Amino acid sequence: MGQQKAAAADTHSQPKVGALIRALRKKQHLTLQQLGDAAQLSVGYLSQLERDHATPSLGTLAQIARALEVGVDYFIAAPNPTQAHTRAGERPRFSVDGSSIVYERLGAEFPGNTLSSFLMTVPPGYRSETVSHEGEEIIYVLEGELTQWLAGEEMVMRTGDSLHFRGNLPHAWANHTDNPTRLLWTGTLAMLRSTARPNRNGSKDNQSGAKPAATKTNVKPKSKEKQS
Repeated sequence: MGQQKAAAADTHSQPKVGALIRALRKKQHLTLQQLGDAAQLSVGYLSQLERDHATPSLGTLAQIARALEVGVDYFIAAPNPTQAHTRAGERPRFSVDGSSIVYERLGAEFPGNTLSSFLMTVPPGYRSETVSHEGEEIIYVLEGELTQWLAGEEMVMRTGDSLHFRGNLPHAWANHTDNPTRLLWTGTLAMLRSTARPNRNGSKDNQSGAKPAATKTNVKPKSKEKQS
């Protein structure tokens, strides 16, 4: 409990994500339109993020980070494990500022690695944006229930269910229940690899093996509920 409170305090002590995005964008003399084009996000959505009127998912934040040529850990207090062995109850927990999703990092960084992996706790009522990206993902429901949309199809995943899919298919998910849902997420979408510094034309400056981040699409999940 004390560790969780300390992690929460560290998160709240960080500058707001929106302010960091705006400051870095202006430092690089980029307009909202230019950043939106580079990150493949709408100007309206970026404007909401910069004013802290919207909370990005980790994938969306990775898009913005790549467009600004920084690691996503520039915006969040991300753990940086030095060993591949992690123990239950001892892994650092973190979240994107303002988001109620809690992440626990499982994957380690080493030359040539392509996988990212997290334990995720998704609170009741949370719903993601719809995204698509290169690579692939595997989702395994450890506890609770998750509604997943994939290429326009809706499916309800319960404890023990899994899903493996190509990231270029438009996808989104939500927790419509009254209880938290715990997931094991693994994929080739680079999240916290700060060593990757791609240019805005999409080429990489190193051999980290990082994949391009998620891109938003105009495909919406088949649901009448509003996205949170």
